[in-house]
Amino acid sequence: MNADIATFVSDNIDLWSSAVQRKSGTGRGGGKKVSHYGIERLRALILDLAVQGMLVSQDPGDEPATKLLTKIRSDRVDLTKSKVIGKGKAFPLVSAAPPFAIPNSWAWVQLSEIGHDWGQAEPESDFTYIDVGSIDQKFGVVRSPTVLQTDAAPSRARKRVKRGTIIYSTVRPYLLNIATIDQDFEPQPVASTAFAIVHPFDGVEAGYVFRYLRSPAFVRYVEGCQTGIAYPAINDRQFFAAWFPLPPHAEQQRIVAKVDELMALCDALEAKSASALETHQMLVETLLATLVNAGDPADLARQWARLEPQFDILFTTESSIEALKQTVLELAVRGKLAIQEATDEPAGELVRKWRIAKHRSLENGGDRRVKPAPSPTSPPFPIPEHWAIESFENVFLFIDYRGNTPPKTTSGIPLITAKNVRMGYLDQEPREYISDSTFDTWMTRGFPEIGDLFFTTEAPLGNICVNDIEEPFAIAQRLICFKPYGPTNTRFYMMAVMSRSMQRVLDDSATGMTARGIKAAKLKPIALPVPPDAEQQRIVAKVDQLMALCDALKARLTDAAETRKHLADAVVERAAA
Repeated sequence: MNADIATFVSDNIDLWSSAVQRKSGTGRGGGKKVSHYGIERLRALILDLAVQGMLVSQDPGDEPATKLLTKIRSDRVDLTKSKVIGKGKAFPLVSAAPPFAIPNSWAWVQLSEIGHDWGQAEPESDFTYIDVGSIDQKFGVVRSPTVLQTDAAPSRARKRVKRGTIIYSTVRPYLLNIATIDQDFEPQPVASTAFAIVHPFDGVEAGYVFRYLRSPAFVRYVEGCQTGIAYPAINDRQFFAAWFPLPPHAEQQRIVAKVDELMALCDALEAKSASALETHQMLVETLLATLVNAGDPADLARQWARLEPQFDILFTTESSIEALKQTVLELAVRGKLAIQEATDEPAGELVRKWRIAKHRSLENGGDRRVKPAPSPTSPPFPIPEHWAIESFENVFLFIDYRGNTPPKTTSGIPLITAKNVRMGYLDQEPREYISDSTFDTWMTRGFPEIGDLFFTTEAPLGNICVNDIEEPFAIAQRLICFKPYGPTNTRFYMMAVMSRSMQRVLDDSATGMTARGIKAAKLKPIALPVPPDAEQQRIVAKVDQLMALCDALKARLTDAAETRKHLADAVVERAAA
């Protein structure tokens, strides 16, 4: 490919920019960021072409790599004799054949042949400690080392390094914690034993070695060697036994310069794509806000009619479809989604029935911890005049086991935990169990029934779903079961809590810095909107209808995104062939 790479990038610029995928995530707001899949594949292609001798042209005037290798071996002998470095170890090759073809002016060598280490020793004075957390993965440099005294030295602080040394984390290597020491640290730098150390000999560019260690070819080699599940790793023998494609020194310099040039182009392309996505999302949310802020049903109908013809250009990303779903929930909880019928039984009558049911529950030996609820707080948004407001505690009986965890077993009665409660649905994975005897003594505050709501109080805060499990089960801490006192559509209240407005109320009432959580006492007085029972049914039906349309739109979008990803893969594979 050589000189055509810049043209190749520009000719396919729309493909690189449009092939994106959502990053996985957990908790509230998880998974909202996107990765630029096409650009990531382009970066990988650039490195692949670079280390195979296909990125820059070979110059017949360059001294061949075989002569460079002779000089390297001579330098090793001289440095060893003068005791600057230790005697190098011989490593048997892990694979007999090199992984790909290289130009005739290049040479295949072992990684151990192109560099050396500086030995190991326990620090005898203050030192600059470099561990895995010190690495800036994006730029491949050390950003945040720690200066330690000898009495605070970890047992791992042993490997000497200098400016120009490359350090490679052999623990969880897929994280690509690789860096070049680019400065003279004071006091003396010492690296963790979690790193393999390569200080290139003269004639071997550290920038080229660094880029090879990040290339897909070397990553594939490491993936084939590493062992372990929780903390996969490779050992020094496997690392230094790897094949290394050695170009002439002058060509190494040209490769590094060309890779840097093309990676800068990728950075600019990614920034432009990210800016376009951000601008598009801002436009979508601004236009959707006109629906939420509509003054009456007629105004809402006008705003919807204005937006509907633009759906094809507005809802082209997963984030924009999620924003549309949130708008549907906001309209639902504000009484703007379904028709309001004058013949509906008033919401106040529904509230009266709940209070009677709650009073009877207490009279008949219900949970004595239940106390008269304070007046509900003001709703965080306007609601129709014929709706009512009521506190959580007057709508639902709270069943929770905050602060306690029952002993678990490998089988028995299922235990539903906060990990099972997702936003809008109950996931029975992961599965946990308690014994029959523990179940009998544990579930003393009431048993969840079909249609009850589960709510997570922390880690994550604010997830809610409807219970659809018929078999006996127990519930764990950080989870509240909301059992309605009287007839109501609990799916409406699930949707209400899922809305952005209610999530903000929950967050404002929460405590904690790293793990946000809400106490039951703070949750109970929060106001809930109460539509007439018949209107609740209509709202839920309309939300289900619109969510189905959103899901269909998202499915088509996913199919299109997969097509773009496959196309990006095909273009990359064709270019690398």
